[in-house]
Amino acid sequence: MATVYLVRHAQASFGSDDYDRLSALGWQQAERLGAYWRAHGLRFQRVLTGTLRRHRETWEAIRRGADLQEVQAEPWPGLDEYDSAALIEALRAPCPGDPHTPEGYRAHFRLLRDALRQWMDGVISPRGMPSYEQWRRAALATLEGCSQAADGEVLIISSGGPIATLLGHGLGLQPEMTIELNLRLRNTSVSELTCTPRRCRVVSFNTVPHLSAPEHRDWITYA
Repeated sequence: MATVYLVRHAQASFGSDDYDRLSALGWQQAERLGAYWRAHGLRFQRVLTGTLRRHRETWEAIRRGADLQEVQAEPWPGLDEYDSAALIEALRAPCPGDPHTPEGYRAHFRLLRDALRQWMDGVISPRGMPSYEQWRRAALATLEGCSQAADGEVLIISSGGPIATLLGHGLGLQPEMTIELNLRLRNTSVSELTCTPRRCRVVSFNTVPHLSAPEHRDWITYA
């Protein structure tokens, strides 16, 4: 039986011209997670990441904190996030406003929730994106590979969409229910699955034990 740890990437640069890079706090979050695992003696037999920069940088910081320099990550395109900008653009809705303001932030995620539902239902076809079912199958193929692996610990670093899809599969949820899981995932949160060739079961969801100390509680972020 394989134990699969699903980690959402550390805080990226939401609202900037290049979202796909970690913020200064993001580097700290991920390195802190690695240090936590090192203190608890957790090692990984296999590491898979999406191909996005924020996935790679999260692994670099975790590896540094965990002292796992000998472990190499395998890039898996099936772990890449959907294109939120293309989804919202496909709605042809008014601009949600400045994402740095509370109103703009909330408007952005209201539109994203609506766009995800319509993409899942086949109502919209966002520019440059596959159908939802094609995207979903690519994410699940990653988990199927882990299910066939020998006993041991596997680390998957990805984004909210693929992680919620894998968790929803383990819980037997309808795809639209994964939207709420997706939008509640915290940066560097850890969710855990146990996988056999027959099925995967969810053990934990969205935990941040490495940020539980009082001095780290203001490090908990969502975007």
